[in-house]
Amino acid sequence: MANISASKGMLAGHDEPAIHRIGLSDLRDALARGYDDFMATPTQLVFLGIIYPLVGLVAARAAAGGDLLPLFYPMVAGLSLMGPVAAIGIYELSRRREQGLEVSWVNAFDILRAPALGSIVALGLLLCVIFVAWLLTANMIYEMTMGRLPFPGSVRAFAGQVLGTPEGRNLILLGNAAGFFFAVLVLTLTVVSFPMLLDRNVGVATAVRTSIRAVVANPGTMAIWGLIVAALLLLGCLPVFVGLAVVMPLLGHATWHLYRKVVQN
Repeated sequence: MANISASKGMLAGHDEPAIHRIGLSDLRDALARGYDDFMATPTQLVFLGIIYPLVGLVAARAAAGGDLLPLFYPMVAGLSLMGPVAAIGIYELSRRREQGLEVSWVNAFDILRAPALGSIVALGLLLCVIFVAWLLTANMIYEMTMGRLPFPGSVRAFAGQVLGTPEGRNLILLGNAAGFFFAVLVLTLTVVSFPMLLDRNVGVATAVRTSIRAVVANPGTMAIWGLIVAALLLLGCLPVFVGLAVVMPLLGHATWHLYRKVVQN
């Protein structure tokens, strides 16, 4: 496995870690290790597996009525943009298990004592800004494409407009293109930055630069990782978001091991 020298890597500082090149076997191993962590410490479901689906259900409930109906899909899809924040406690569980320490769901709150807590909060706020920007963009696209059509009074009427009109097809095309852009942006900024902030006392800029360098060094592998994350999140959403109780912890654990493979210790 080759290294990308921090001194020569794109956007690298003098004291920033080297980046490893990884392949599909590394992704499989990260998922396998994540599954092992998930099975070894299943009580984290109390921390994440209930809270995150409830957030999704609240968003769905709010979007199901009145003027928020057109934002139902963007709100649900946009929840994945906040996934790295929701999984921060899961990274801590994997970190403790890696060190041979006792692990329970209570240890997820050990992040509150992390040396780089301020940086973690700052990066979380950045993701909140990106989430709001996504919703504003989705609303703008809706107004551009379907704003002149009669406002749908029900989910069925709205689905009919989206699937049965040229304006609706334009909405699907432009909306998914914009969503893809935001998803790639969040993946690039956070694929290793949150685990790094938990693992090391560094600033937001250093963590984000390292994440960008990791993606630049492994574009194909990171693209496949993004597709895996998207597919698993979709599967988790299908049974009324309940599947996220399994998917989110699994991806959180796997992301920690992906960080270990990409960023030199």
